[in-house]
Amino acid sequence: MKVILQADVKGHGKKGDLVEASDGYARNYLLPRKLAIEANASNLNTMKLQDEAKKQKLERERANAEATKKVLEGKTVSLAVKCGAAGRLFGAVTAAEAAEAISKATGVEVDKRKLSIDEPIKALGSYKLKVKLGFDVTAGVTLNVTEDRN
Repeated sequence: MKVILQADVKGHGKKGDLVEASDGYARNYLLPRKLAIEANASNLNTMKLQDEAKKQKLERERANAEATKKVLEGKTVSLAVKCGAAGRLFGAVTAAEAAEAISKATGVEVDKRKLSIDEPIKALGSYKLKVKLGFDVTAGVTLNVTEDRN
């Protein structure tokens, strides 16, 4: 019996897969537990439409990531922080502070979890940061850490 899985089933497939299951297994286990639905014409058409909608959504999200990359790529953002003698900072610049500075400067909302900082920022200077936008799309941003004169 052909069924469309509604949840991941170990040994058979993932959610949304069209699989062949034995009649007894499908009728006595998969269907009563709502783990699968029978693969009739209506359900197959619904599955096909859902797959197309999912594909279009992924394409839109990828296009948004590419557009965001064009905005962020190569930008230089300044961040003023308090520091002591010889340009040493009191603490370090966190990903949250860097993401906030990038968001203010570019107008693009950047999540601190998507910001990749290679080494801790504990001194004044210029640092290369990577913003992970999803779909293997990353944008490079330069963060200039300067002294806060207040």
